[in-house]
Amino acid sequence: MTHPEESATTGRYLVLLADDAVAAGTRALNRIAGIRATSTAEAASSDFADAGGLVLDRLGVAVVAADPDQVAALTAAAAESGPIASVEEERRVYAIDSGPSESAESAGSPESSADEAGPQVDESRFTWGLQAVAAQLSAATGEGIRVAVLDTGFDLGHPEFAGREVTSSSFIAGQEVQDGHGHGTHCIGTALGPREPGAGAGYGVAYKGEIFAGKVLSNQGSGADGGILAGIAWAISNGCAVVSMSLGATVRPGDPYSPTYEAVANRALAQGTLIVAAAGNDSKRLEGRISPVGHPANCPSILAVGAIDVQTALGWFSCGTVDRVGAVDVVAPGVDVYSSWPAPKLHNKISGTSMATPHVAGVAALLAQATGARGWELWARLSQTARRLPLASTDVGAGLVQAP
Repeated sequence: MTHPEESATTGRYLVLLADDAVAAGTRALNRIAGIRATSTAEAASSDFADAGGLVLDRLGVAVVAADPDQVAALTAAAAESGPIASVEEERRVYAIDSGPSESAESAGSPESSADEAGPQVDESRFTWGLQAVAAQLSAATGEGIRVAVLDTGFDLGHPEFAGREVTSSSFIAGQEVQDGHGHGTHCIGTALGPREPGAGAGYGVAYKGEIFAGKVLSNQGSGADGGILAGIAWAISNGCAVVSMSLGATVRPGDPYSPTYEAVANRALAQGTLIVAAAGNDSKRLEGRISPVGHPANCPSILAVGAIDVQTALGWFSCGTVDRVGAVDVVAPGVDVYSSWPAPKLHNKISGTSMATPHVAGVAALLAQATGARGWELWARLSQTARRLPLASTDVGAGLVQAP
């Protein structure tokens, strides 16, 4: 997840507005800092090119350009009881990836091709991931449940999704939803792809779920908080029960979680939308190093997902609970995961907590259909029905998610 060649921040700021204070907060931005911000329920990619600011009124968050004096004024206002709740720098966020494997014996490097590590279970019909979460045994299909995958977009012409309705939107300026990277198509395939693709293993958990593809990461695999938050607002406004985010930014032990994302996730849960995010791939467990859960998965109200392999061992790269800030909540299959990929390749097998996250999103969709649960209740059901593992809860949380 580390990208040292780029600044960790964009130069813009996230301004969290107090609960039910969108109108007052928008006025306060102008009164306190002279920032004229446009209020909108959703945002298109072009909206963020505005030099002023944009208020995502569905979330109660403003994304603004501000000079040091304006930031100081807003920060002072946040220290008082008023419509401005907090101010923080906007981060750059990435499709979660990592460097090469630490060991020739490890089962492939995160986010890199791992075709050479052959299956250790029979994957002639279903991927090992589907079998591990027992999706192939469930009567639930995900039908009627809307799932948003916020990532690098989707290969809209993928032949194995022919006939499927796909709702899409791009939050990356100058780029269409069409996936020029691959990461997003892979994640959508795991969460919502076919069970009978015609050739090869079935790989979709909630194979009749409704696909909402939000491009919040560029074809180079990078984005910013503002676009991701706009994608969340879009998902909520479209009634998505689950938002899957295989993205993040590296944090250091003890770094605080984002108050903006925490408030947004809490507000989303109250509106019936569960946000699921990848814990991160920064650990080097073969060297004894466990890195903390990354941003934004380290927020208490975002379900953080770690990765396991086919032998139910923890992925060597999977981040863990190392302090009082972020915690792994559940785990799912994340090593050598077979799923869809943009044409002409059509399929790929890669690894990472990115691959575990859409497994959880798919299971959440199955649970939502089977039980009617939404929001906090859906989170609780995922945790309560997870399969307990003989591993530290700091690494696996409640355990391996299971389909209903």
